[in-house]
Amino acid sequence: MRGMGGVFKRGPVWWIRYSHRGRKHRESSKSPERAIAVALLKQRLADLGHGRPSGPDEERVTFDQLAADYIAERALKGVPAARLQWSRARVANLKTFFGAMRGVDITTSAMREYARVRRGKGAEPGTVNRDLGVLSRMFTLAMQGGKLSRRPYIPRLPENSPRQGFMEHADYLAIREHLPTHYRDVLDFGYLSGWRRGEILTLEWRDVDRAAGVVRLRPEVSKTREGRVLVLSGPLQDVMERRWKARALGCPLVFHRDGLTLEHHFEGPWRRACKSAGLPGKLFHDLRRTAVRNMVRAGIPERVAMQVSGHKTRSIFDRYNIVSEADLRSAADRLAAYVQAAGAR
Repeated sequence: MRGMGGVFKRGPVWWIRYSHRGRKHRESSKSPERAIAVALLKQRLADLGHGRPSGPDEERVTFDQLAADYIAERALKGVPAARLQWSRARVANLKTFFGAMRGVDITTSAMREYARVRRGKGAEPGTVNRDLGVLSRMFTLAMQGGKLSRRPYIPRLPENSPRQGFMEHADYLAIREHLPTHYRDVLDFGYLSGWRRGEILTLEWRDVDRAAGVVRLRPEVSKTREGRVLVLSGPLQDVMERRWKARALGCPLVFHRDGLTLEHHFEGPWRRACKSAGLPGKLFHDLRRTAVRNMVRAGIPERVAMQVSGHKTRSIFDRYNIVSEADLRSAADRLAAYVQAAGAR
């Protein structure tokens, strides 16, 4: 290894030395045995030969640096503001536990302890998994950028089954009755289109072609980063006409309250309306499941229904097209009628 590095003794402990890109590195093997120091030197040189960082460089990488690179990548990709806010919230959760740690100290055991602490504070398994997923992405970016040479195993908690809530028509009408006027059109649009709440609340008039009767969702505000077109049915055209009459000067948003965005002020009125309607716990997202089910019931081809709702993968679409108790009751009645008719033959 002459010319590439060497080992030397300092007191009872053997050290290694090597150069990389004009910088000299020295590192303790923490052992009185020369063979261990030689093995460490070979490992460091092999890592450098594969473009991986040297030990001391790698050990200086902190959680804060990993987090900053993750947020910077999200911003560079141009993710919607709501998704970037979500990412920052995940980083904030992780920082409460890993904030003072180096990247090399964030081990699988540390992640399991993080999960235990978060669960102890009431976080759902899915929430913890989303946090750990962000941490996983941080390690991936660090490896791609040559800051870390390896990533620990990322544990995952078993999650509860996906919600199966629907918004029956009577539920929709009851909640609508208790919603403030400004929010009713948002409910109507969600019930009739199956669009995500964030997609609805960020809709602008430049996205609406009233003459052609279509709405075009811009890719930058779509969760899947893909644009799509919604042809306005009669009821949806009525919603658009009401919004057109309620438009505010200087406000590009279709759905607003006196020119102010509803995006960060929707949850409170929604929860109060659900409680007043005797339906606490209902989610706006239940409208999305309902719209998918209603389209399938109406005989709309599933490929077309996926385009309308914006489902990118078949697995997620199938998860939403879940039968309700009313569907099961209808199936039971039809089976009983069939058996009865067969017995009368």
